[in-house]
Amino acid sequence: MRYSKEHKQETHARIVRKAAVRLREKGAHGVGVADLMKEAGLTHGGFYAHFESRDALVIEAFAYAMDRSIEHWRKIAEQTAPDKRLAAIVESYLTPAHRDDPGHGCAITSLGAEVARESPKTRKAFAAKVEQLIDLMAEQIPGVPRKAARKQAASLLATMMGTLVLARIAGNGEFSDEILQAGRDVALGRAAKPLPKKPAAKKNAVKTAAARH
Repeated sequence: MRYSKEHKQETHARIVRKAAVRLREKGAHGVGVADLMKEAGLTHGGFYAHFESRDALVIEAFAYAMDRSIEHWRKIAEQTAPDKRLAAIVESYLTPAHRDDPGHGCAITSLGAEVARESPKTRKAFAAKVEQLIDLMAEQIPGVPRKAARKQAASLLATMMGTLVLARIAGNGEFSDEILQAGRDVALGRAAKPLPKKPAAKKNAVKTAAARH
């Protein structure tokens, strides 16, 4: 039976969506192609009609999951006052609900360690999405030069993700909640205090003047 182009595109998208959830739940090597195809209602043999290789599916699934995070954060920013956007992103990220639902959460915390051991092509694709997240966060830091804003955003993102990883390791009890709260406190403190501009010109002028004497 021949299927329409639209049907094939819908099937392809369904496989990617299913893979994005399962990969975040079980890891990049915890789910087989046969299992993914079965869950999508397809046979194993139909896989190569949609993807060149398993790596190709993994890259698409990673990208899909990361795009959902970017879309979610952008929506939060659009619905929040400019001076509270960064804090709102932190608050939405470091929650028990996010901790307990890795399949629909941040792909970096679920798959980051594994991606570091994947092919250069996979790492490059993943890194590009991480950079998009950092750029999006940097956009929410007003009155700070872009380079400094990116530096602060990268530091904040690392804090958030490290907190979530530790909280998941600790389970979902009191200790895990304590880790989440500690991470929120630190991250929100950073979100509320943009890095000051460096008075580079003045500093250089002082050094030049001192060198003349």
